[in-house]
Amino acid sequence: MTSDLSPRLATIVAALPLRRGIRVIEIGCGPGAAARAIARRIGDGHVLAIDRSPRAIAQAQSACAVEIAAGLLSLREAAVEDFTLAPGEAPYDLALAVRVGALDGRHPEAGRRALPRIAAALAPGGRLFIDGGAPLREVSLAAWRA
Repeated sequence: MTSDLSPRLATIVAALPLRRGIRVIEIGCGPGAAARAIARRIGDGHVLAIDRSPRAIAQAQSACAVEIAAGLLSLREAAVEDFTLAPGEAPYDLALAVRVGALDGRHPEAGRRALPRIAAALAPGGRLFIDGGAPLREVSLAAWRA
């Protein structure tokens, strides 16, 4: 894994079922370290990194400039409970959230609003992973799929 990741984040990224060409949403991307590492592992795939914080998005914009310029990564300022795909945007195969209060139980109402949004942004069979397992746990979206 890349040296710009903490050991914990490197373990999380390594545990994801990534493959070349997939589309990944990182929810709560912060400065973009995991998004960059994922972009490097999925070849010609794409990472959409979202965060509710304008400061985090600005930091990620700078830190991910190479991946953004290559078309491998894009950023969007959005709270997960309000997130929707842009018109014409293709769905994603996988979503990852690390330390996101709406998904780790700290903000349950936001989580109830976020899960259908995530399910709608993922392709059929798309998967959501959050921290809190060993090192990740998969969240079932079956109840939220239309």
